[in-house]
Amino acid sequence: MTGARSVDAEVGVCCPAVLGSPLSEEEAADVAKMFAALADPARLRLLGLLADAEAGEVCACDLVGPLGRSQPTVSHHLKVLHESGLVEREKRGTWVWYRVVPERVEALRAALLPRDGRR
Repeated sequence: MTGARSVDAEVGVCCPAVLGSPLSEEEAADVAKMFAALADPARLRLLGLLADAEAGEVCACDLVGPLGRSQPTVSHHLKVLHESGLVEREKRGTWVWYRVVPERVEALRAALLPRDGRR
């Protein structure tokens, strides 16, 4: 038949696979936990402040002013970001320093973009 496509050709053209290799159940739960942590505007701002830090890390005490929240509130939000794996922390004396975990942020980006790198 001239001009007619086979079912296989039509599926290949009209119905491409959603993902080349979909996230496993465990990977999806992990990525969802990170996105849930970022679903709060204060935590999203905190991650941005940490990511923009010239030294690559910030003392928790220096985040209270820019965020405009109380110290206990900032500490709570940093704890949530830490538990999601998006930030690491290191206690130095009485202060706690935080830094972004680039691999975890990359995992979020990768979950949103096609596996083959297309945009």
